[in-house]
Amino acid sequence: MAVGVSQPVLYRLFGDKRGLLDAVADHGYERYAALKAAQERTDDPVADLLAGWDGHMAFARENPALYQLMFTPRPWSRSTARDRVFDLPEATLVRCAATGALRVGPRTAAQLVLSATVGIALDHIARPDLFDDPALSHRMRDAVFSHVLAETGVQDDADPLRTAALRLHAQLLLSGTEALEPAETTLLLRWLERITRPGPA
Repeated sequence: MAVGVSQPVLYRLFGDKRGLLDAVADHGYERYAALKAAQERTDDPVADLLAGWDGHMAFARENPALYQLMFTPRPWSRSTARDRVFDLPEATLVRCAATGALRVGPRTAAQLVLSATVGIALDHIARPDLFDDPALSHRMRDAVFSHVLAETGVQDDADPLRTAALRLHAQLLLSGTEALEPAETTLLLRWLERITRPGPA
């Protein structure tokens, strides 16, 4: 075989074909995470978020088969690659929230941004004739970012209490505080999460 081992060895290592595909998908995550870790971090988290979008799209273009394996739902798959990728942008989004640049919570923003990124990337791979406009990715990016990002620290139509709670929550996650005991910090974070939760209080 091309990998230099016999079929019985593969079955012993991975169980079956689905196990082998899961292992390949999880290896793809490790490669993706390494690229993310190598991305230069600047003092501007919004600029880092924009660069992260482009880096994600570049990974999809350069590894189309692997990308589809990682992100296309497969019945009975036990791969954690997709879920683990969704956790990666939260650090940058928390930094955005700490500067007042986020309209929604970091987790919600990550879900929106990555759902859009994965969707447009898979469409580019599956239907290159239909999604051949190189500017389409940035048009999707700008549409999603206009919803999750604030142009200024506080939006005119924003709830000022919720905006302040989002920012304080993110700053506590980033740097903590010596003014409170750990249990008090945990309680404060819980209260702030309730204030920032979407919908009526």
